[in-house]
Amino acid sequence: MGAGPESGSAYEPAAPAPLNVPRTPTGNAEVDALLDRLADVDHLAADGHIEVYEDVHRGLRDALTALDARPGPEGPPRAPGPYGMNNRS
Repeated sequence: MGAGPESGSAYEPAAPAPLNVPRTPTGNAEVDALLDRLADVDHLAADGHIEVYEDVHRGLRDALTALDARPGPEGPPRAPGPYGMNNRS
């Protein structure tokens, strides 16, 4: 039948080949650099992809976490209460 492990032939994985997945710039230099790093898998065997994917995932997660840590814009001014803005005598 076919050539497989039972026929005695050695399995040879295919050579790495570019996936040519387009990456659209986001405008955020840090995120764009991480997304560009995904191109590294084009030159690695499949078992080397996980390291790149985990690295990119970690970087994107850190970038999102940093957004939470930045102070945001001030909210709208508070409306005066029933006794005006200053309740002190």
